[in-house]
Amino acid sequence: MPIINSMQKKIAIIIQARMNSTRLPRKVLAKLNEKSLFEFLVTRLKKSTLVNEIILATTNNSIDDQLCEKGKELNLNIVRGDEDDVLDRFFEASKVTEANLFIRVTADCPFLDQFLIEDLINEFFRQKVDYLSNCYPPMLPDGLDLEIFTRESLISAHQNCNDLKKREHVTPWIRESGNFKIGSIKYPKDYSNLRITVDEKEDLVLVRKIIRDFNFSEDSKWHNLINILNENPELVKINSKFKRNEGALMDQSKKMWNRAKKVIPGGNMLLSKRPEMFLPEKWPAYFLKTKGVNLWDLNKVKYTDMALMGVGTNSLGYSHPQIDKAVMKTIRQGNLSSLNCVEEVLLAEKLIELHPWAEMVKFARTGGEANAISIRIARAAAGRDTIAICGYHGWHDWYLATNLNNKNGLEEHLLSGLEANGVPKSLKDSVKPFSFNDLEQLKNIVKNSKLAAIKMEVERSTPPNTGFLEAVREICDKEKIILIFDECTSGFRETFGGIHKKYGVLPDIAIFGKALGNGYAITSIIGRSSVMESAQSTFISSTFWTERIGPSAALKTLEIMEKERSWEQITMKGGKLRRIWSDLAKRHDLEIEINGIKALSGFNFKSKNNREYKNLITQEMLKKGFLASTTCYLSTAHNSKVFERYANCLDDVFKLISKCENGYNIKEMLNYPLSHTGFERLN
Repeated sequence: MPIINSMQKKIAIIIQARMNSTRLPRKVLAKLNEKSLFEFLVTRLKKSTLVNEIILATTNNSIDDQLCEKGKELNLNIVRGDEDDVLDRFFEASKVTEANLFIRVTADCPFLDQFLIEDLINEFFRQKVDYLSNCYPPMLPDGLDLEIFTRESLISAHQNCNDLKKREHVTPWIRESGNFKIGSIKYPKDYSNLRITVDEKEDLVLVRKIIRDFNFSEDSKWHNLINILNENPELVKINSKFKRNEGALMDQSKKMWNRAKKVIPGGNMLLSKRPEMFLPEKWPAYFLKTKGVNLWDLNKVKYTDMALMGVGTNSLGYSHPQIDKAVMKTIRQGNLSSLNCVEEVLLAEKLIELHPWAEMVKFARTGGEANAISIRIARAAAGRDTIAICGYHGWHDWYLATNLNNKNGLEEHLLSGLEANGVPKSLKDSVKPFSFNDLEQLKNIVKNSKLAAIKMEVERSTPPNTGFLEAVREICDKEKIILIFDECTSGFRETFGGIHKKYGVLPDIAIFGKALGNGYAITSIIGRSSVMESAQSTFISSTFWTERIGPSAALKTLEIMEKERSWEQITMKGGKLRRIWSDLAKRHDLEIEINGIKALSGFNFKSKNNREYKNLITQEMLKKGFLASTTCYLSTAHNSKVFERYANCLDDVFKLISKCENGYNIKEMLNYPLSHTGFERLN
């Protein structure tokens, strides 16, 4: 029976709900029986005689229009607001009612009922508190959580809480501020190990099964639910792998990454951007915006990028205003039509101007495409099939065919663990790998194979030995083999064009990508006309290679590079970064080995714990606001202040690493699983 004091107050339930749930989108309108989850919940809540009204607090997003329509059908008062600031939505909800007390309900808890509501209200008045919950500490199953609080505490929280995470979860400030009297309900038995909330697909399976197979209706009591779960332990196993309040403990980026892995094989389109490659369970997978050397993740946390810089695409910094302006102009005028764009002609002429040995150009949008195009052209020109490769050249069949002979054939070419599954077995022996600077190995391949092309990176981890590139060029001339330099990564970093200009060795074909468009998709294949003309004797064509944004961005990027001599800037800054690493290593008595070109440098610890130390750097630097690892692509936007702050923060991490080298257990410092070192299948 309700106690009499409850009748002196007006009580409103505020249901927070949205369709764009990070882990299970549209779950609130998922069908349970003839009713949706939301309808089922509201019907149960309406049975409480102590509640004066129910308010739906949802977002301004158009995706929630459908939810609002359902709310109107159920005669609910509706308030809409910010997606992330749920506390503000509750505050706005308080304005549309005369209620003095508010009960917080999340729409993913369909089994809440009138009996839980009445217990909550009665206990609130019995304890004479400002806030009371049945979930701090938790004793009921996850999904039966309720909180009740006063109008005064809600207003105070709205005015004083500045923590975005706490505002998302509405009540933490009330509980933790010390300004209010807090109470909780204790139950005679602990059921907190059970889970009946709906955040994952497995949760929805369980809820539907309970309703459909056990005739659990809008009138059923929550006690019946406990009995069903206790008597049918196989039900509990359906969603037992998920932790209680996992969503509250998990940031938006992690939620979205878990969601992505369910609908996108591998979670994303680029292996190098998987969080598992840096710091599993912690690396921020997604961004909201970028500027200069900074980016903001889904939690609106700002990071300074001392790691990937768009995986090497943004050598002029993120969101360069002049390049973005050129792209916006292109968008306003039209990006793609039934006709061609003149920008690709202008870009081709500019690239030939920078590389007088080349006479013709083809364009694509990705590095993998450009590499595949160059191989097709080379095979067509040479009239042969076999390719010798050195370096990383993308994901296409022609390249992965290397591992048909030896599953570790590409082990030393940047990525380990690459499987050749799906690559036609008929391509076996069509690609021969050789080690960088190993001229004798290459000569042996040439001796035993009729090569169409030798495809290689000019420089990555280490520079070419004296005479190595010249010897490769000589072999190609003598044997009529087409020499292809893959400069997707190295281009425009040490010279205005290909890094082969630095060494004075000219290829027959060169490929540029990454930095060419400063973050916009554009790649080019340049070459001698005697070779490139063969593109007309084979079919190489794609609709979106004719879009206009990529060439427009590239033209403006080259203009800025030439004006600012960006390649000199990032090379100079790379030297400064190397000195920071060397000085810190010396200060803390650590041995490191630095590799790569200056604008794209990396280092390794000469220690058995090198992999663990790499993870420790990422873990600790994230706390300090840096995306960092042991490799760094630099941009013209990296300045002295960034370097100074980076060096000071990294000094603290090197100090920890020094402790580990002197006997401290590194495993006790690591809070997350170790990063992947190559291609690994994700669960």
